[in-house]
Amino acid sequence: MRATHSKKVGTGSNKRLEKLNVHIRNSWRTNLQLIRSIGNMIGYKKSLSEWQCLSEVKMGRGSPIPPMLRRKIVEQYQKGVSQRKIAKSLKLSSSTVHNIIQRFRESGTISVRKGQGRKTILDARDLRALRRHCITYRNATVMEITTWAQEYFQKTLSVNTIHRAIRRCRLKLYRSKKKPYLNMIQKRRRFLWAKAHLKWTVAKWKTVLWSDESKFEVLFGKLGRHVIRTKEDKDNPSCYQRSVQKPASLMVWGCMSACGMGSLHIWKGTINAERYIQVLEQHMLPSRRRLFQGRPCIFQHDNARPHTASITTSWLRRRRIRVLKWPACSPDLSPIENIWRIIKRKMRQRRPKTVEQLEACIRQEWDNIPIPKLEQLVSSVPRRLQTVIKRRGDATQW
Repeated sequence: MRATHSKKVGTGSNKRLEKLNVHIRNSWRTNLQLIRSIGNMIGYKKSLSEWQCLSEVKMGRGSPIPPMLRRKIVEQYQKGVSQRKIAKSLKLSSSTVHNIIQRFRESGTISVRKGQGRKTILDARDLRALRRHCITYRNATVMEITTWAQEYFQKTLSVNTIHRAIRRCRLKLYRSKKKPYLNMIQKRRRFLWAKAHLKWTVAKWKTVLWSDESKFEVLFGKLGRHVIRTKEDKDNPSCYQRSVQKPASLMVWGCMSACGMGSLHIWKGTINAERYIQVLEQHMLPSRRRLFQGRPCIFQHDNARPHTASITTSWLRRRRIRVLKWPACSPDLSPIENIWRIIKRKMRQRRPKTVEQLEACIRQEWDNIPIPKLEQLVSSVPRRLQTVIKRRGDATQW
């Protein structure tokens, strides 16, 4: 009886010992899986020997085989080892080894095939229709495009989905350039004027004295539309865009040619015909004598009211000044407009806070314009005319 009892006790202890060993092995595998996942998160790369040591741990469903282990499979396959032996030596399933070898046969690579992922709501045909609609209605908002897309495709689409679809169409929302409005008559006159002056050479355009007026404002307080902040800082006073209702400003008249910069006249307020004639007598005539030194030249100005007034035209006729006929609403054809743009860009960088500082900065930047830049701008006039003809009188990129 005692022997039998001791035998039963020994059998029960052995069963408990086996259960304990199974529990230890399971916990060890769980710890190995945890260690491996942590190593993947921190970018730790295991060697082939480490993978062979951890190969007893079962990988999760769909986990990719490491590149070193894939390379080892291909190397043994190229040596003539059977797939079954490879799977047994590396402790992998035969189907896994078969798929890796088959992919190597088909494509010659051992990389992981990219997953298909979820299919997009809009296919290629829908994207082509969306692209045609966006190009036809370029000024439409994203909300309007979304409403149209929901009715046209008969699908539930959000604004974010349409945003992504527009980017997939290689389109993007930009801030449009500001250009003057041109009606059909103005486009026709621009087209005919460009055709009439298309035969002018660059040397001919270098004999033109370009002139124009521009308005400069003190940029104090205008810090731009964009600000770097968090979502919660929208009501922070430092994140506001502050604007002045009537900022201090100056009117500037200037002239230039391919030979150099002319005189600059700055005043406050507006200009009329009598004041414009004084500007021409005090600044235009000396600039013409200094730049052209008695050589014949052509004077250019736009069709502003002080320029086309009867007393202005009669004064130019008495002075025997040849004036270039200019089409209406055509600032893109005049090189001096690019000079104003350059100076205004400098003003935004320097940010003068008073009218006196603004005037000093304008004169300094006006004198710093190099002559090669002037020659480059004047030489671009024939290309501008070609663009006007190509666009049938519409606005150009200059």
